[in-house]
Amino acid sequence: MDTKKTVANYCIRIADDHLIQAQRLAELCSYGPILEEDLAMTNISLDCFGQAEFFYDYAVELLADGRTADAIAFRRSERQYTNHLLVEQPNGDFAMTMMRVFLYSAFSKLWFEALVHSNDERLAALAAKALKEAKYHLRHSSEWVIRLGNGTDESLNRCQGALIALWPFTDNLFASNEVDAHLMELGIACDMAQLRGLWDLSVKEVLADANLLFPEKVHMQKGGIDGMHSEHLGHLLCEMQFLQRAYPDAKW
Repeated sequence: MDTKKTVANYCIRIADDHLIQAQRLAELCSYGPILEEDLAMTNISLDCFGQAEFFYDYAVELLADGRTADAIAFRRSERQYTNHLLVEQPNGDFAMTMMRVFLYSAFSKLWFEALVHSNDERLAALAAKALKEAKYHLRHSSEWVIRLGNGTDESLNRCQGALIALWPFTDNLFASNEVDAHLMELGIACDMAQLRGLWDLSVKEVLADANLLFPEKVHMQKGGIDGMHSEHLGHLLCEMQFLQRAYPDAKW
């Protein structure tokens, strides 16, 4: 297996996650419940766009096949994206949005913490840079989950409903394939199975503080990293890729 190409595919997976998360949050620009939160969600979106760009850029260098970061980000079909299923789920109400950001940020923080120790120095440096932002995303979203869970009956019910709706997509966060196996042998990628236990502990602590009931007997959804997605990604890509596909040769 070509190690450079494998590292590039791994970086594209990370970038895809943050690109789709960023696009979802960008949909909420000017729709925040209060001005301060509108700005906070927009800043998280911008952070995720920036993280996506860094990892796409590294993938472009490794592949050296003539494609640009923009081409990889905006000129692929749905089945070519390898993002996790969780980040492509619709925003819904504010509780749904915060719950999605919380569940994914709890994962991305641990992912970047592990990748900081990668034998690939460039990947480790990118992870260290992204980790600072992931910590803020987790702190912000977890505070909102706890606030909603300890608010009114309606906010508690909405938060619990969001958790139940999104939980089937959380197992997919820890899926792995031959890319992970090859890079783990080289000390480049991290063991997703080890992250699962740490993620469970951090998430359950916040859910307990929010008075939320932990979902049980849930049918977990599969796909994402192997190109199988929910029906929502296609609609998101239609909007996100419109300009690039309408004017494919346009340059800034």
